[in-house]
Amino acid sequence: MGTTAAIFYVSEGYSTAGTRLLGRQAAGEGFLKGLVRYGQAQTLYCYTEQQAGFEEFCDRVRPWLERPRDLQWLSTNHPPNLNQAGTLFYPAPGCGHLAWQRRFFDQRSYSFCGVTHTTATKSVMNAIGELAIAPLQPWDAVICTSNAVKETFDRVLDDWCEYLAQRIGSRPSIDIQLPVIPLGVDCDFFPQGEEAQQIRARLRQDLNIPIGAIAVLFVGRLVAYAKAHPVPMYLALERAAQQTRSPLYLIQAGWFETKGEEESFQKGAQLFCPSVTTIFLDGRKPDIRRNIWCASDIFISLSDNVQETFGLTPVEAMAAGLPTVVSDWNGYKETVRDRVDGFRIPTLFSPAGCGEDLAAQFAADAIPYGKYIGLPALETAIDIDACASAISQLANHPEMRQKMGENGRRRARETFDWKVVVAAYEALWHELAVLRSTAPMAAPLAEKSPENPLNQDLFRLFSNYPTHVLHDRIVLSLGTNGNPEGMRKIAQLWMNVVDRDRYLKDELLAPVIQAIATAGKISVGELRRQFASSDRIPNAIFDRTLVYLVKFDILKVVRYV
Repeated sequence: MGTTAAIFYVSEGYSTAGTRLLGRQAAGEGFLKGLVRYGQAQTLYCYTEQQAGFEEFCDRVRPWLERPRDLQWLSTNHPPNLNQAGTLFYPAPGCGHLAWQRRFFDQRSYSFCGVTHTTATKSVMNAIGELAIAPLQPWDAVICTSNAVKETFDRVLDDWCEYLAQRIGSRPSIDIQLPVIPLGVDCDFFPQGEEAQQIRARLRQDLNIPIGAIAVLFVGRLVAYAKAHPVPMYLALERAAQQTRSPLYLIQAGWFETKGEEESFQKGAQLFCPSVTTIFLDGRKPDIRRNIWCASDIFISLSDNVQETFGLTPVEAMAAGLPTVVSDWNGYKETVRDRVDGFRIPTLFSPAGCGEDLAAQFAADAIPYGKYIGLPALETAIDIDACASAISQLANHPEMRQKMGENGRRRARETFDWKVVVAAYEALWHELAVLRSTAPMAAPLAEKSPENPLNQDLFRLFSNYPTHVLHDRIVLSLGTNGNPEGMRKIAQLWMNVVDRDRYLKDELLAPVIQAIATAGKISVGELRRQFASSDRIPNAIFDRTLVYLVKFDILKVVRYV
C-alpha cells in the first residue's frame, strides 16, 4: 500500500535541536515528520551505515507515528537492498556518486530522489555538473523546491553541457527528472483560535507590547551576509513608523553567528529605525519557534541572498495567519501572492558580468564562501519606499491584515501543508517506479566495460603489473604450509586482518585442498570445473582464494604455462 522511499539518514539533516539552526534542517525535519504522519506505505525504511543510526531514526520518528508502521533498516554497506524500498531519498541534489555506486548492481532495481536547498556552494555546483556525466537514469529525480531554483539548475546544466560539447565534441543529454515540488509546513503546528489569542496576550505582556501597537516579525538567522541585510528593513520600518497611527514594534526571532553580528544588528536598529521598538529573541527555542507568530501582526522577510532557494518562513507565517511583506526574490515569488497574501517588494540586482571577479577569486580559494555570497547581497537592492508603504497599509488597515492573513492561511493549507506535499512526493516516486520498468536505459553498461572508469576493478586496471595472471593452464600443488599446522599458523597471524568473506570459508576450502592433495598437482582449470561451477562458489571468490593461498605457500605454482 503506497509508494515510498528509503530515507538517507544523517541526524544533522533532520533535526532542529542543534545550536546552528539552518533552513535545510527545518525543512528536513518537517519532511521526515510529514512522511511519517501522512505517507501511505506500511514500511518506513532508514538507510544508514550503522545500526545505531537506525535506532536513532526510530527514536526520532516514533512520537510522530499516528498508526502502526514497520520500521526497517537498510545498511549503506549493501546498496542492492534498496530495491525493497524502490527509491532512495537523498537530502541534497548531488546523487551522481550514488548512481556510480548503483552501476555495480542492477540499475533498474531502485531510483534516486534528491532535493535542492542551497545551490551556490562549490560542492553543490560540482554535484549539479556531475548529473550530466554520472549514470543517472530517467527513473531518477532531483526535486527543485521552486521554479526559481529550477531555472538556476537548468542554466548551470546548460552551460556545463555546452562546455562538454566544445571539449569532447558531443553534448550529453540530461535524463534525470527535475520536478518542482515546494517545501512544506505543518499547518497544525501553529496555534489557532482561542489558543492563539491566549498565547498572544501572554507574549505581548511579557514583551511589553501594548494593546493597539503593531508588531512586525522577522524569523530566521540574524546574519547580514547570508540571509537578509537588516538595514533596508530598518529604513522601511522607520518610514512606516512616521505614516502609521499605531506604535511599531519589530521582533527579530533568530540567532546570531557572532558577537560582532549581534552588535551590528542592535546598533543598526538604533541608528536606522529609532522610532521603532526592537526586540531580539532566540528563535531556536521551541516555545519561540511555535508561538512568536501569535504575538505579531505582520511578517517581514527581505531576503537578498543568492543561497536562498525557497524560503520557508513566509510559508510558516502564512500558516500562522499573518500577512507577509517579502522581497520579490527567488522562491518568495511563488509562495506569496502579491496583494493577496501580502506584498512582494521589488528588488534590483547588478547585471551579468559584475561578479566575474568574485567567481575567479572563489575558484582560486582566494575568498571564503561568506564573502562570495555576501558581496552580491550588498548589490541587491530592496525598494524601501514600496516596503514602507506596504507596512503602513497593513498597519493602518486591520481588515486588510485579516483578509490577507486568511488568504495566506488557506493557501498554506491547500498548497504547502505536508499532507499535500508528501502526496506529491509519493506520486513522483510512483512515476519513477513506472519508469524503472519502461524507460530506455541511459548509457547501458557495455560488456567487459568497467562500471566506473574512475573507480574500477584494480585487478583489471593493473593487470599489466604482474608477470602472470591466474588462468586455467596454471598447475598447482600443495606448498610447504599446505598442511593443518601451516594453515593454522597463517590463519592465527594474518586472517584477522583481512575480510574473511572475500575468500572461501573453511568448509568450502577443505574439499579443494583435499582434491589438490589427492591429485598431487592439478590445473586451475580443472579446479574451477570441479568447484567454481557450483552456485555456492562464485568464480571471483574461488580465484581470489587460490592466489591468496599461493601467497602464503599453502599452494604453490608447479607450472605457469
